[in-house]
Amino acid sequence: MNVKRIVANIATDSPDDATAFYGDLLGMVKVMDQGWISTFATAHGSAQQVSFATEGGSGTQVPDLSIEVDDLEATHQRMVDAGMKIEYGPVTEPWGVRRFHVRDPFGRLLNILSHAD
Repeated sequence: MNVKRIVANIATDSPDDATAFYGDLLGMVKVMDQGWISTFATAHGSAQQVSFATEGGSGTQVPDLSIEVDDLEATHQRMVDAGMKIEYGPVTEPWGVRRFHVRDPFGRLLNILSHAD
């Protein structure tokens, strides 16, 4: 037996509210919309992973989701331009990632990251 996919599910009364944040700001593609559930995916595909942690690193709270992007600075600027409150960073961490934390429209803490070159 092999696990083929892991999908984080976030409870909300309005799945459509995810479109502006996950679709417009993060550039994800809506791959399913049943009205009561909307699923977003990366356009290029990626490995599915799940992590378990006692803290978020560097003394931060454990984020609900970690989302790797190809251009952290541009993604950060899009969040700032959209009026999103950045809760941590951007910072280059000792373990080789550059990241920032922001909350999505549902209050979930997101760890937006890219691997440092």
